[in-house]
Parts: sequence; structure tokens; C-alpha cells
Amino acid sequence: MSRTELAVGQEIDGFTLQERLCVGGMASIWAVSHLQHRQALVMKLPKLRGEDDPTAIVGFEVEQMILPRLRGPHVPQVFASGDFTEQPYLVMERIAGESLRARLDQLPLPVDEVVSLGARIADALHDLHRQHVIHLDLKPSNILFRDDGTAVLVDFGLAHHDRLPDLLDEEFRLPLGTAPYISPEQVLYERSEPRSDLFALGVTLYYLLTGERPFGFPGSQAGLRQRLWRDPLPPVCLRADCPPWLQEVILRCLAVDPAARFASAGELALILRNPEQLPLSALATKRSVDSRWQRLRRWFRAMGRETQPSGSAAAQLARAPIVMAAVDLTGGEDTLAEALRRSTALLMSVAGEARLACVSVLKTQRIGLDFNEDAQGRNLHVKRLAALKHWAAALSLPAERITFHVLAAPDPASALIEFATQNQVDHLILGARDSGILRRHLGSVSARVVAEAQCSVTVVRRPER
Repeated sequence: MSRTELAVGQEIDGFTLQERLCVGGMASIWAVSHLQHRQALVMKLPKLRGEDDPTAIVGFEVEQMILPRLRGPHVPQVFASGDFTEQPYLVMERIAGESLRARLDQLPLPVDEVVSLGARIADALHDLHRQHVIHLDLKPSNILFRDDGTAVLVDFGLAHHDRLPDLLDEEFRLPLGTAPYISPEQVLYERSEPRSDLFALGVTLYYLLTGERPFGFPGSQAGLRQRLWRDPLPPVCLRADCPPWLQEVILRCLAVDPAARFASAGELALILRNPEQLPLSALATKRSVDSRWQRLRRWFRAMGRETQPSGSAAAQLARAPIVMAAVDLTGGEDTLAEALRRSTALLMSVAGEARLACVSVLKTQRIGLDFNEDAQGRNLHVKRLAALKHWAAALSLPAERITFHVLAAPDPASALIEFATQNQVDHLILGARDSGILRRHLGSVSARVVAEAQCSVTVVRRPER
């Protein structure tokens, strides 16, 4: 394995080094070109000096193992890699946008921007967890954005893959991560908890909103261990215009117990886009850190504590899917709505920590003006929302497990598919009306949803009379 100094113009397996873009603690990033690749590329090269942290080499092996297996817009595409017999490297697409770190000079950011960033990052995490990977080093410098605003996660040197060997866990017995963002369970050497990434996202949101890190920057293992009993100062104490619901979201993400956080990154993304659906607790109005007595009790519980493995990212997502019920509440569909409700109740009874999104579409005209009121002067959106909640009342789900959404669109099928895609729905259940000649000719809403939705779909039919 060679360890020559890198220089502009040097070639590595046909890739020409053009410009060194950045140097990190474990690797350097270079812009590179290749005759067979027209797109902009970067090459990541690990530091190989003997005095460097050995986790850099193992971490690079981990990234080489995990990153090429990932797909989708939330990770960079990998084009080539080199092993340690010659020169280890990874060549991947160059993301056009900046990293979130570039915004840190403008902190604190506007509330709306913090919420938008949080939802997009949560989307990326949920997609990652669906591919059996936990990032475990989420921080602003590891979050990039494409030109369309899509969040892209980079640097998988500390990541954990459910279905691959965990080299870091096998070779090192120390907390791995970046001190301000590391979760309590990581302090206890647990690397298979996907909600560790939600903790890091909570730290990031707190930092973007207030300009302060909730736990500072501890420089020792003893300092990190305080995370097992210390709680952060509520964001509203540092940012007076912080909405109560956003404080609730951030403090839930920062809970010591992973079970007290959101069940999945998908659920968090859904709430960030629909904050009015979040039931508020005492966290929303909290104005100080917990009392000394409360912290002392947590300290006693933390003494000698070892974490309980949660299983895997896949296991947690299986326990906490997002279910979408598309409910047709137009006239004459009472029997079908009842059949859909029974099927939804059955599905939710066996779906563990699932969250249900109840969705109904108000069909609008493609051309011309739509009326917002019925003949009695009642707002159509409010009327449909009330009907949707009435439909769901018999399900008897707790408020934290159900949300309601009324969409206005000229094409109900497209609206349902777009909602399911945007909110990363795992399972969609909807009713199918009776067939007719015109419906068979033009195609039904249910048929289009089944054909085009990116999730599993259950179609419920009206029972035989």
C-alpha cells in the first residue's frame, strides 16, 4: 500500500486529481476527472499516516462496504473504489449544493427554515433506515443539499448496516461519534438503534434554532456520560419565538430513552410538515432544566447502566410503519367507508407503534373557480375534516398515533400518490367503488394508486349485500 503525497494532476486508476476541496480528521476530498465520466466527481482518500487514529482506516473500510450498496437521491452515487493493497479511495458524484455547515455562520436561522431543513433531513434518514443503515454521525458537515433542496447524507465511516459485519463494534470498545451529537445509547456502545439518528437531528435542530449546542462540546468520556442524566435548557429560553410545538419536537428527539423519541424518522418528517397534528405535553411549555432531584434520580439509574439493544433499523421500522387510509367521504359511500374502517382497525391492531394518516381528497375543477362553501355556507375543507375525524373516532387511537389531512386537487389519484410518496408511507389502504362501464374505460382511482404508489396497497371493496 503506497502512501505518496497527493498533488494536483496526479492520476489514480485513471482519475486525475484536479483540486483538493477539503481535509477532514480522517480523509481528504478531491475534485477529480475521468475520460469515461462526464459528470462532476469527487474522490475521498483516507489518511494513512501511522500516527493517525486507527479508526480512520477501519471507518473507511466500513464506508467502502456500505455506501456502494445504497440507492436513491439521499446518498451520493458511487462510481469506483480502490482497496488497501494499492491506494484506497472512493469516487462518487459531486453534490452541487453546499453542506449545512455553511449556514452555521448565520445562526440562529428563521423558524420556518429550521422546520423545512428538519423535514428534509428526516426524509433522508427514513430512506436510509429503510435500507438497513443507521448513520451514527449525523451533523451539519455531513448533510448536503441538491439543487432542488433534497438532503443528501455523506460520510458513512461510523455507520451500522443491519446485514453486514460491524467492524467498528468488533475492533473498538469506545463511544464512536461526534461529541455534541452523540446519543446516550452510543455512549453505552450501542450501535444498532436507529433513533440515535433522531437524537443527532434533535441536536442539529436545537443548534440551528438557538445558535447553541444543547450539551456543549464535551471532551471526555465522563463528559459524554452526563448525557444519561442531564437535560438541555429548553429552546424557548434561548429563542423567545420558538413555537411550543417545535420545542416539543426538539426535546422529544433529545430524550435519554430512545422509546421516548419519535418512533421513526418518517413520523418526525410527517409531524414537521403537519405540526398542528402534534399533541403537546409539558415539554412544549417547559421553561427550565429539570430540578436537581430529577437529575439525581436519573444519575442513580445511569450508574452501571448498560443499554438494551433495540434489534435493528429494519426491526424498528417494522414496529413503527406509517399507514395511510384514503377515505372517500362523498355521498353514497357509507357502506364502503364502514368496510374501510373495519379493515383499518384490524391493520392498526397488529401494527405495533404504527402512525395512521387519515386522508380525504376534495376534488376541485381543473379549469375555473371552485366554491369554498356548501349551500349552507359551511367551509368545505372544515366540513370534510370534521367528517374525517368522525370516521376515525371509532378506531379509538391515541392522539399521538393519528393525523388528519384534507387535500384539494382535481385528480384524487395523483393527490393520494403524491402524499404517500412525500410522507414515505409504508402501507396505503383505500376503498374501491363498484365497477361500471365508464369506470372500467377511464380507470379508477384505486387502480391507479395500486399501479403507481411506491408502497404496499390494500384495496377494500364494498361487502356483498
